[in-house]
Formats: sequence, C-alpha cells, structure tokens
Amino acid sequence: MANVIMTPTFSSCPLNISRKDCRKLGSATKRCGVKAMRIEKPLEELYKVRVERKVKPERLAELGVPKWSIWKTGKCRLPWDWQVDQLVYVEEGEVRVVPEGSKHFMRFVAGDLIRYPKWFEADLFFNGPYQERYSFRAFGDDI
Repeated sequence: MANVIMTPTFSSCPLNISRKDCRKLGSATKRCGVKAMRIEKPLEELYKVRVERKVKPERLAELGVPKWSIWKTGKCRLPWDWQVDQLVYVEEGEVRVVPEGSKHFMRFVAGDLIRYPKWFEADLFFNGPYQERYSFRAFGDDI
C-alpha cells in the first residue's frame, strides 16, 4: 500500500466573500471549506528503482557501459522479473514499466540509466525500436 500524506489546501470560497461569511454559509454551498489533497511518492521511490536522467558520457565511461551486453527489441509487451539487481542504460527508444499490481507506470527514455532492484516484477511496454545496455550487479554494488 502506498504511503499517503494528507495536507490541507486553500479554501475554495469566492474571493469576494470573507472567510467569516463563507463559514456562515456552511453546508449551503459546496464551494466553501478546506479540501484534502492526496500526495503519493513517485513509483521509482516506492519500488526502489533508481534512475539518472541524461547521463553524461564521462559517467558512462566510469561505469564501463560501452562494455556491457546489448539487448534489442521492437514493439512488444514483456512480463519481467529481476532475479538480481540490474543496471540498464537506454540507448534508443523508450520503455513504460508497469509494476505488478499497479495501474501506473514509470517511463524511461534514451539517455536514462536505471537500476532495477532484485525481485522487482513488472510488465515492460515497448512502442517501437528499443536498445539498451545492461549489467547485473551484486547486492551492495552502488551506482
């Protein structure tokens, strides 16, 4: 279950009515009162997926990305689960990652460096040509 933080937002009373008059109206209008807003953590944070956007060539060289294995695909849907931590650098295209049990997705595009955690399960959606470089990581290896 996602952590939810409830915070008050501004009153929705019309600007030409004082707060006191707005309170007097009470339930006579639905436009007055304090509303609650639902704030959720980003999916990356909830599922411990780390992403670096627009990674610089120096960073890629530091990690040895040019030596990593290459994987390519076209338009498809692929259910996947990670048995180990995996680093992925998207070279071409984009992928939508829908975590198991979620209705929301994470979107990664060319230039993104992603670390998927061990035991993460998701459906991957590719809308066209896609290419990535990947490297499996031992627990505790940090990026």
